Amino acid sequence: MIERPLGHTGRSVTAIGLGTWQLGADWGAVDEADALAVLEAAADSGVTLFDTADVYGDGRSESIIGKFLESRGEHGITVATKMGRRLSQVPENYSAQNFRAWTSRSRSNLGVETLDLVQLHCPPTAVIEDDATFGALDELIADGAIAAYGVSVETCEQALTAIARRGVTNIQIILNPFRLKPLDEVLPAAAAAGVAIFARVPLASGLLSGRYTASTTFSADDHRNYNRNGEAFDKGETFSGVDYATGLQAAAELAAVLPEGVQLPAASLAWIAAQPGVTSVIPGGRNPAQASANSAAAGLLEPGSGFDLTAFDTAVHDVYDRHFRSQIHDQW
Repeated sequence: MIERPLGHTGRSVTAIGLGTWQLGADWGAVDEADALAVLEAAADSGVTLFDTADVYGDGRSESIIGKFLESRGEHGITVATKMGRRLSQVPENYSAQNFRAWTSRSRSNLGVETLDLVQLHCPPTAVIEDDATFGALDELIADGAIAAYGVSVETCEQALTAIARRGVTNIQIILNPFRLKPLDEVLPAAAAAGVAIFARVPLASGLLSGRYTASTTFSADDHRNYNRNGEAFDKGETFSGVDYATGLQAAAELAAVLPEGVQLPAASLAWIAAQPGVTSVIPGGRNPAQASANSAAAGLLEPGSGFDLTAFDTAVHDVYDRHFRSQIHDQW
């Protein structure tokens, strides 16, 4: 699979990674054996980036990844975790003391001395603007607790603020055919600064999977049920903040322009990965087949794949302009 530099770290990661929120059972139940099988399928497909967080299943996702990697030997996989949402989202909780406690817990969960990459987990804007935040992160690097740090953000303005920070390795931001604003300024700024971009929520919480209909239901413990209007956290994290019915219609329109044999989720992942400035796309996968299919999407970027990237790009922008721009573009 295509590999790209991870900022200035000297590491490279694959253009398609694996997001592991779902392995924490925050999208409905996933038993440990199934979770390990997902990780195995992704790694066997060549994926070299796993993205997780200390709050995914209250550490369950990290622990399962740690168990998997321990059994894998020389795996060559970079694990990017996140911290900052174990307490209320107020600036004073983003302290050097809490950073040390959170990273210590993640190191234990993952079974490592040094975390490959730690990202602040969608912190308040004031945290990203505070010099003390990055001083504390630099101290963690100096002490060997972490090798690099980045910031996961909700808004493009937050992304641009973080990109301007000298020590930031990567920005994680929502980017998919229903969320195009990062194309305007964030991706060019990151590329100019040598900052990696991880594109999260790439399938709009499954709206771009082609599997859902108006009658689809989600379990009570699935955020696609309990957070549609931002009841638990930023509503942009669920279905990318778009109206469910409109999202279904838009997904159908995008699927209709694809040639036979090219599926919408693969086309969406390949389109994101092809955007200048994107380092890796991090879709989830609830089962090994999904993980393998997501990884295989990188093949659509190869000559002779039958995927017309230019035509799909035109369709993406047309659908976005008609259905989402006026409602979505200025929110994040």
